[in-house]
Amino acid sequence: MSRTLDALLLSLQNTLGESLVRAQVRLGELTVELRAERMLESMQTLRDHPDLRYAQLTDLCGVDFSGYKDEPWEGPRFAVVMHLLSIVHNQRLRVRIFCEDDELPIVSSVTDVWPSANWFEREAFDLYGILFDGHPDLRRILTDYGFVGHPFRKDFPLSGNVEMRYDPTQGRVIYQPVSIEPREITPRIVREEHYGEGR
Repeated sequence: MSRTLDALLLSLQNTLGESLVRAQVRLGELTVELRAERMLESMQTLRDHPDLRYAQLTDLCGVDFSGYKDEPWEGPRFAVVMHLLSIVHNQRLRVRIFCEDDELPIVSSVTDVWPSANWFEREAFDLYGILFDGHPDLRRILTDYGFVGHPFRKDFPLSGNVEMRYDPTQGRVIYQPVSIEPREITPRIVREEHYGEGR
């Protein structure tokens, strides 16, 4: 670990205390895992503490860890991952927070800390079904309002649950069970007989 990352980790340990579960360095960046029940307090500390000053949330996404690396996963299934930037200290930080309940994944919204989280949280809700407590307008952002399920979950069927089509007899869009039969497609390669030979 570089001196800069060493100093950052020490600063995070001192300021976050027991909220910090673990830390690891990957690809030259520090990733910290924080406790879900102290999420808002931790995020405000990351933003406001003079040694940290993570003023910018650059990304937030959901992760489904079921079947992670094709191995059985031990621990909570869903997590929220945030990428933060401290402009003052020119440092990046990746923060991961696991949702405690797999059946109803929920964490606190950070829209009051970083307003830019608004659409990111809506996307994580739409695609993974992760709820953000305190979000001002948590609704779907990419899929249709009548969409069933959350398409980035690993147990979501590839063909979906319902299909949407326009019905000319009813004069409106209707939803119906999926009628697509799964099939395996093998690409056909067409080449000239002497392709690649010197001319």
